[in-house]
Amino acid sequence: MYIVPIAWLYVALMMAVAEATASNGTVLGAIITFVLYGLLPIGLVVYVMGTPARKRANKAREQAELAAAQAAISGVAPDADRLPTTDTVAAVRKET
Repeated sequence: MYIVPIAWLYVALMMAVAEATASNGTVLGAIITFVLYGLLPIGLVVYVMGTPARKRANKAREQAELAAAQAAISGVAPDADRLPTTDTVAAVRKET
């Protein structure tokens, strides 16, 4: 997923280096080139590409919160329908 943004940042960096080392180029021009051609567009693309993942994470979090709230209301533990754990430690009883 990140190979294209990394490659684009590399291209933008090379453009900035060419700008800085050109006979009529400046370091300020190189910084502006890198920011405007590299960081800003890639930041926007990565943000937009991450939108579905953020939506899934929000939906999963809301489902978990809803399940926890329903379990708290009903008084049943969220994993009550699962099989018991295989505990190998015997219960300790007080001798009489």
